[in-house]
Amino acid sequence: MVTYLAPNHNFSINKPTEPQVLLKELQRIRQTVIHEGEKIFLQWQPLITRQSFAESALNLAYYLALRHEDLRQLQLALMPWGLSSLGRIETRVLPNLDAVIATLGAVCQQDPALLPHRPPLEAFYAGDRILRQHTEEVFGKSLHHRQVRIMVTLPTKAAENYKLVRELVQRGTDCIRINCAHDTTEHWLAMINNLRKAEVETGHSCKVFMDIAGPKPRLGTVLLAKNKQRLHQGDRLLLTQEIPVAADKHIFKANCTIPEILSQLEVNAQVWIDDGKIGAKVKSLFPKGVLLEITQARNKGEKLRPDKGINFPDTILNLNPLTSKDQQDLDFIASHADIIGYSFVQQTTDIELLQLELQARLGANACQPAIVAKIETPEAVKNLPELMVRAGGKQPFGVMIARGDLAVEIGYQRLAEMQEEILWLCQAAHVPVIWATQVLENLVKKRIPSRAEMTDAAMAERAECVMLNKGAYIAEAVTILDDVLTRMEAHQSKKTPQLRALHSW
Repeated sequence: MVTYLAPNHNFSINKPTEPQVLLKELQRIRQTVIHEGEKIFLQWQPLITRQSFAESALNLAYYLALRHEDLRQLQLALMPWGLSSLGRIETRVLPNLDAVIATLGAVCQQDPALLPHRPPLEAFYAGDRILRQHTEEVFGKSLHHRQVRIMVTLPTKAAENYKLVRELVQRGTDCIRINCAHDTTEHWLAMINNLRKAEVETGHSCKVFMDIAGPKPRLGTVLLAKNKQRLHQGDRLLLTQEIPVAADKHIFKANCTIPEILSQLEVNAQVWIDDGKIGAKVKSLFPKGVLLEITQARNKGEKLRPDKGINFPDTILNLNPLTSKDQQDLDFIASHADIIGYSFVQQTTDIELLQLELQARLGANACQPAIVAKIETPEAVKNLPELMVRAGGKQPFGVMIARGDLAVEIGYQRLAEMQEEILWLCQAAHVPVIWATQVLENLVKKRIPSRAEMTDAAMAERAECVMLNKGAYIAEAVTILDDVLTRMEAHQSKKTPQLRALHSW
């Protein structure tokens, strides 16, 4: 890691910093970025066989080196000179630095031979062009009036309700999502056949995204305490490897659907149940289970229900990301999906495993479907640069910000910050992002959106794709989201304001 400011130097907001000082500091930063960035890139280079990704990986390496610096004071010092452009540097790290340095050099009347060349327009905007290209490789061409794609999770009835599928495509759906945790291959095939028919009738193309279920731990059989119907703070829950058979007078019991997880837990490790509604910590360990103490529940208590998800944010789980069911599903998915959603990705070996499984089914020389890594754990966040290089270096690749599990894993208060950082990192790697979980959820399920979720949908314009979940009013939600995204694109592109003329005043 590098240090930002030169020794004994501070930029002042009370008076403009001399351009010569800013120029010297930027030249130091540029030299550091190149030196540190190329060291990172050399480690990645053997993994990259898809040459269209090589430039993206190099830019990502430069970006990581740059963001080891604290640039806040420098940004402020550049503003009086009209050069505060470092905040939009993601897709073009070196060209952006070179442009600012060249302009400062001209202000200082510095010999151009001592400065990096000012980048031509084509080089300056090359990163944005590559991001659009990579997005098209995953999601296909965009609709003319809107760049951000819309993905919709299909309900089971889409297998027999052709009218629903056609309406979704007609209203602007760019990608349909099939959640392989539900339904059967017969349902999936019927959904896809309905989609292909709708594409022909509407003239709109639509990609098929199939989401591998992965090893999602859940509650199995639940036995309530004889004297209680709800869990309260301070209550105990015995989480077991095997199905519990006898209810206890005071202690709740339930088994974990992935029993090997329990042997990986330690005392005081956090456990969250049902999307974070119930919080607990490990009180003690047993040969075939763990005793949990409830640390968070509403005053009226929480119901403990079977099939609810469990999260273990303090524990790096050693699990195979492809279950036996996933292996069976891949036989169908490999030959029908345009995009594969990969759950519970944590390490680069997870990416390599899926790539090998696809090659075994399709052949090493066959066109491979795109992979989308779902980022839902702290370990996945930490390894994100390497995950992108391992996957994007071989085939079309995207990232889904799985905000449901991610919020539980890292804490709700950190979700917005982490979402931003993932967006920046993916933009630097020219990797498309899917903004997912609870987008317009009230609108989709109840027909009336909340004010907060409309703002969330507008902010989603900063991703390349927005995912809607299934619900009774999903078709209406597609129309409204299409309108919101189209309007927002006139005002904002990623982090850059477009400055469209205002007509409200």
